Amino acid sequence: MSDTTSALAVSLARAIQRLRARIRAEAGGRSSPWSRTQLLALDRVITGPPMTTSDLAVAEYVRPQSMAATLAPLEEGGLITRRRDPQDGRRVLLLPTDRGRELLRSVQEQQDSWLAAAIGAELDDEDLASLTDLVRLLDRLTDSSVRAPVPQRLGR
Repeated sequence: MSDTTSALAVSLARAIQRLRARIRAEAGGRSSPWSRTQLLALDRVITGPPMTTSDLAVAEYVRPQSMAATLAPLEEGGLITRRRDPQDGRRVLLLPTDRGRELLRSVQEQQDSWLAAAIGAELDDEDLASLTDLVRLLDRLTDSSVRAPVPQRLGR
C-alpha cells in the first residue's frame, strides 16, 4: 500500500467519524434511546431479506453472540419479531414489525434533516454530482471483499 493510499484512508476514516459525530450532535435531544448498533441492526432487518441472527452477524461483521445481545432489546421493545423459516423450519428468521419500521423512519428523518439542509446550503450542482459519485464509491468500498490484514504478534 502506498503512502498516498494510507494517508487517504486515514483522512477518509476521520472525515466519516466527524460527519457521524456532527449528525448525532445536530439530532441533539431528539435522538433515539436506541443505540447506533441497534438502529443499524434494525435497518438491516427492515431493508434486507429475511435472515437469521447468524446471517445478520455476518452482514454486520460481529459475532453471533454480540448480535443476539443487540437484538434482544429490539425484540423486547416490539421492533422485531422472529418466525420459523417456511422453507427450513430449523431456521428462525428476524422480521421487522410496523412499530420497528415507524421508529426507524422517525429516527432517520431526525438524523437526516441536518445533513439534507447542509447539502442544500453548501453544495452547488457540480458538488452534488461529486457527492453522488462519492456515495457510489463508499458503497463499493463497504461491499468490498478485501479483509483487514491479520495483525502480527509482537515479540515473536
